[in-house]
Amino acid sequence: MRRPTLLLASGALVLAAAACAPANDTSTTASGAASPAGSAAANACAKESLKLTTPGKLTIGTDKPAYEPWFKDDDPANGQGFESAVAYAVAEKMGFTKDEVAWTVVPFDSSFAPGPKQFDFDVNQVSITPSRAKAVDFSQGYYTVKQSVVALGGTKFASATSLAELKDAKIGVQAGTTALEAVRSVIQPAKDPSVFNQQVDAVNALKNKQIDAIVVDLPTAFYVTAAQVEGSKIVGQFAANGGQPEEFGLLFQKGSPLVSCVDKALGELKSSGHLAQIESQWLTAAAGAPELK
Repeated sequence: MRRPTLLLASGALVLAAAACAPANDTSTTASGAASPAGSAAANACAKESLKLTTPGKLTIGTDKPAYEPWFKDDDPANGQGFESAVAYAVAEKMGFTKDEVAWTVVPFDSSFAPGPKQFDFDVNQVSITPSRAKAVDFSQGYYTVKQSVVALGGTKFASATSLAELKDAKIGVQAGTTALEAVRSVIQPAKDPSVFNQQVDAVNALKNKQIDAIVVDLPTAFYVTAAQVEGSKIVGQFAANGGQPEEFGLLFQKGSPLVSCVDKALGELKSSGHLAQIESQWLTAAAGAPELK
């Protein structure tokens, strides 16, 4: 849910190639040994070469509460839940053991605000968007997401099969999210959505029948219906950006030299199939909601 679009993946990959891989014409000598230039490039992403918030520790930020299925038991450090598992997989690829990873609480809106950061990267369902990229840097995408509508079962809007049928709904959404943008630009309800500072506030408003529906990212919708709002149902899912993919990215302070090295790690997790395995383990339910057109 947390997020507006993809613009940086290709640029980030170029950075990865430049910072973390040796150039073809300088990486080896005639005898096949690594040249000084090639060795320097290869070492740029070595753990001991990284410029970190705390020396020897990889500091990762996320919000609190940390909700399922992204995290489990509100404990990012346990390695369970999709984003916790992704973070530790990236850390391992970069040479960090689990006890060399430190977590810090970063409110969602604060993560992509301009200014210095007290983390090496943040993982919190933050969509890659041009506006956010003016203030922070992103990795390549690690998850492609759709938005979804959740309503109380048995209500008028619970049976909607199209976005047009939601025009008269009073919709709740978290401030600063791509879900808010999706409601205004895609659903375009007759009444401006009710905006809440925290996702849990929107969930509670739905539970208390103060609003007709909420819009959240699809995996979160499964958690809302299973554990947070009894009798609620997923009305359907829809693309937030006119059919363009919306992707979550790891978030960095603007100008961070870590971006290319994290992209290198993510690229290896994708090519090996490990990232897909993590997604399958923690987000398997997210494929079954009907499409709203």
